[in-house]
Amino acid sequence: MLSRIAESLFWIGRYVERADDTARILDAFLARMLEDPWADENAACRSMLAILGFAPHTDGRLTTGDALEILAFDRHNASSITGALASARENARGARETISSEMWECLNVTWHSLAARRKAAERLGPHLFLGFVRERAAVLAGLAESTMSRDDTWRFLVLGRSLERVDMTARQLSIQAGTPQWRTVLKACGADESFLRTHGGEVKPQRVVEFLLLDRLFPRSALHALTTAEDCLRALTPGVERAGVTDPARRPIGQARTRLEYADMSTLLDDLPEHLAALQRACAAASAAVTARFFVQAAAVAWALEDA
Repeated sequence: MLSRIAESLFWIGRYVERADDTARILDAFLARMLEDPWADENAACRSMLAILGFAPHTDGRLTTGDALEILAFDRHNASSITGALASARENARGARETISSEMWECLNVTWHSLAARRKAAERLGPHLFLGFVRERAAVLAGLAESTMSRDDTWRFLVLGRSLERVDMTARQLSIQAGTPQWRTVLKACGADESFLRTHGGEVKPQRVVEFLLLDRLFPRSALHALTTAEDCLRALTPGVERAGVTDPARRPIGQARTRLEYADMSTLLDDLPEHLAALQRACAAASAAVTARFFVQAAAVAWALEDA
C-alpha cells in the first residue's frame, strides 16, 4: 500500500471520530448549561476549550455561542467539527480507490449538508446540527464495517479511529474530574444507556470511571479502544519477537493498556489524573511512531546539472 493512502485512511478515522466526539461533548455541555442556569458560563466554556486544546480568541467573557463557533463551525481549524469533516473528506478524496463508493458518498454528502444544517441550527437550536454530525459519523462507521475487507486499508482506518477515541475519552473524563456531573460525561461518551443497563440507575463516580476506562465489552471504553489499536498494529507489522516488543508504535499502546488493565480499583478515582495524562501521552507517542514507520515519504529527487 502506498504510504499516502495509508496516511489518508488513518486520518479519515481520526477526523471522523474527532467530529463525532466533539459533537457529543458539545451536546452534553449545552444540556448541562441549560439545566444549571446559575453556572459560571465563562469559566465552563474556558475549561472545556482548554481541555480540548483550543485557545480562546478573546480575553473577554465567553458564551456558549462563542464555544459553538470555535468548536463546531470554524472550518479553518481541523480540530473543530466542520474542520475535521472537511479534512476527512479531503483525505477520502485522495483514497477513493481504497474506500467504498458508499463511504465517499457519505462523507461528501455530509460535508455539503453542513451549511444548511448550520442555518437550521441558528433557528432551531444547535442540537439539530450536533445530532446530524453524530448520525453521519455512525453511518460512516457502519459503512466501513460492512463494505471494507479486513485488510490493511481497514486496519489503518480503525487504528486512527481507536487512537482518537482513547484521546477523546481521556479529555472527556478530564472535563468532569473533580465535579459531580458524571452523568454528563456518560452522555458525552455515548455510554449513558449502556452504563445504566450494566450498573443500574445509581451513578457512582467509581463505577463511571471503571466503565469508561476498563470495560472490556463497551466499544468506546479506553481499554477496548487500546486493545483494538494494538491488534491493528500487530497485524500491520506481523512477526515473531523472541524478546520484548520492538514496535515503537505498539509499545506505548501496550504499556497503557497493561497499566489500565492491572490498575488498583481502590485507588482508580484518586489516580484518575495520572491515568488520563498517561493515556494522552501514549496516544501521542503511538501516533508519532505510526507516522514515522508508515507515512514518511521520500523526498523528490532533484536533477543535478552536469559540469559543462
